[in-house]
Amino acid sequence: MERLGKAERNTTETRVAVSIQLDGNGEVNCITGIGFFDHMLTLLAAHGRVDLNIDSKGDLEVDGHHTVEDVGIVLGKAFHQALGDKKDIQRYGTAFAPMDESLATVSLDISGRPYLHIEFPALAPMAGDFDTQLLEEFFRAFSIHGGITLHIRVLYGRNTHHMIEAAFKALGQALRQAVGVNSQWDGVPSTKGLLD
Repeated sequence: MERLGKAERNTTETRVAVSIQLDGNGEVNCITGIGFFDHMLTLLAAHGRVDLNIDSKGDLEVDGHHTVEDVGIVLGKAFHQALGDKKDIQRYGTAFAPMDESLATVSLDISGRPYLHIEFPALAPMAGDFDTQLLEEFFRAFSIHGGITLHIRVLYGRNTHHMIEAAFKALGQALRQAVGVNSQWDGVPSTKGLLD
């Protein structure tokens, strides 16, 4: 059964459309108008082996905040839809990803109970055209609307680009684990009988 999710959000600030195929090949087409953000989303999908399309038009003349947060919201909704009833998924995922001098770890639970914990060393204010303060906004929006307990830590690093890239790669790998099918569950992987 195809695990495909689609979602849209149209406001006076942004228009965002996302489609995600969980059992993909890492084929990506991301257009947000923020080059560095597109690069990170591409890494997330490639390392998560999901097919991802994101088309976003936002009020970038103001700044990137609305675009980045709304992409997180819509990606979370599409991801949640693609999971369907969550039967037989692994549910948990943990990954480490090094990027030169930086090391990131992500541990997550597709629990239906959103929570975000994020720790980074000091980052430069900007990574290319991306305001690094918006990292937390993106991850929080994705966590809330995807129903994910999400812990992201960059254990160490010096280069802002490397630290952020390591985090997105680790997130992709952890998601790939968590959405993997484990037929031993024979249903929803919870003693309560649901993930909500």
